Amino acid sequence: MLCHLSIQDIVLIDRLSLDVGPGLTALTGETGAGKSILLDSLSLATGAKADRGLVRHGADRGVVAATFEVPAAHPVWDLLAEGGLPTEEETVTLRRVQLPDGRSRAFINDQACSVGLLRAAGGALIEIHGQHQSLGFLNCAAHGALLDLYGGLEADAAAVATKWQALTRLQAELATKAQARDTAAREADYLRHVAEELSALAPQMGEEGQLADRRARLQAAEKVAADLRDATEVLSEGGPTRRLSTAAAQIERAASGLLPQEAGPLAEAVARLDGALEEFAEARRAVVAAADAFCQDPEALNQTEERLFALRAAGRKFSRAPDQLSIYQQEVERALAQLDAGEASFAALHKAINAAQRTYQKAAADLSVKRVRAAKRLDTAVKKQLTPLKLSHARFHADVDPHPDQPGPTGFDKIAFQVATNPGAPLGPLTAIASGGELSRFVLALKAVLVAQRGKTVIIFDEVDSGVGGAVADAVGERLAKIADGGQVMVVTHSPQVAARGQTHWQVAKAGRKNLTTSVHPLSPKARIEEVARMLSGAEVTKEARAAAQKLLSGGAATPTPL
Repeated sequence: MLCHLSIQDIVLIDRLSLDVGPGLTALTGETGAGKSILLDSLSLATGAKADRGLVRHGADRGVVAATFEVPAAHPVWDLLAEGGLPTEEETVTLRRVQLPDGRSRAFINDQACSVGLLRAAGGALIEIHGQHQSLGFLNCAAHGALLDLYGGLEADAAAVATKWQALTRLQAELATKAQARDTAAREADYLRHVAEELSALAPQMGEEGQLADRRARLQAAEKVAADLRDATEVLSEGGPTRRLSTAAAQIERAASGLLPQEAGPLAEAVARLDGALEEFAEARRAVVAAADAFCQDPEALNQTEERLFALRAAGRKFSRAPDQLSIYQQEVERALAQLDAGEASFAALHKAINAAQRTYQKAAADLSVKRVRAAKRLDTAVKKQLTPLKLSHARFHADVDPHPDQPGPTGFDKIAFQVATNPGAPLGPLTAIASGGELSRFVLALKAVLVAQRGKTVIIFDEVDSGVGGAVADAVGERLAKIADGGQVMVVTHSPQVAARGQTHWQVAKAGRKNLTTSVHPLSPKARIEEVARMLSGAEVTKEARAAAQKLLSGGAATPTPL
């Protein structure tokens, strides 16, 4: 339900803030007072085309905001979720900012969004039926869904859509596989060459890094081993060790010719040289052991480098990182396996597609038959509504045109609501009706029949009573009240009979001389009598007109009879 409307600097409206209630709300006022501005404003807020002419003269921008109370199960929440907007709110506020240069900005619950998303949300929340505009079920693309809704065929239509999705998914899978097979067939010779070369190379994931690390270690170990070999030669028996041993022997011979007390220092020197020789020998053994530890296979470094260079060369050749060569090998082998398998691998998929096609065609054909039956019932129901709306000579036809060769998610029917307003005239599209009043009454008749349509929270009619009066206008008002029962309808009207049916009555008025402004005022019961009396009598409101207005309001406020 539309619960609040705020308009700022739109055409003749300076600032306007209106709380909107349920049921039928009538908008009245003298010609030129600005009633259409409200509809233009609502259209702008719900995604209509931007119009620089809507901005009030002298203002830097015009702003319209419409707030709706929306139940949790309403489809608009799915639209907001798909658009990436929060869905935790209890209300939805559609806001449009119109700039004088023609640009505009759109917002939903104060979150910036595209005009397309605003339009989709507005279309889910509101229907506006004006003299030359319409949102909602006047769109031919919606006629199929409306017929399904009227005929109770929503579950059947959903089943057809599910079967269509299953069929198209299988067809897409077949197309993908066929494309891969055809590509592989064109490149078969090359793929076999690649497979042979990669199979011989046998690349492994992560192997390049391992080889590079090993190469670095081997290069470092070779340098260490060379240094240790040099050290071992220095510490060999032919080096310092022999000289120290010779010196010790000479000192011992010298000590043998001396008295014991004289040979004491020399004995100590020999002992120290013997210790040095032992430490020297231990050091040499440690160096030799270390050199043995670093002694590598002389071919290890060459083999490592050759493998590393081979991987990198293959990567350059096949435009792959070396670590991706094993994955590429698997892809090539799969492509060759699919190619070698031939048509046999497609047999099961073709069988599944044929079965899905038969299932879809049967479901779509059954739905088509049910739609034809529902269309006949809809034609009869709408015809009953046209007679009291002074359209007794008009014809309505819900055309269901099956095209089995043109399947789709909604079946294979082309569905369009067609009308003819004059006897003998051919049927044509609903939106092709020249008269705005006739169009509005056709919409009203359709809406009266489709009153069970779900989703929309508010329906607005602009001068649906154009060109009618008396009993016909009263019938229009009665149907509007019925549609509004349990919902919300707003009607711009010049008919006192229609206005009297409203639960709420707003008066649109223009004031000022130099700076004209349009205002909207909810009427009290007393003021409402005056407004309806004005609509009955014209400029001069008489006692008789007031009495007639009071009687009309008393009767119009009664509960509408079933349609």
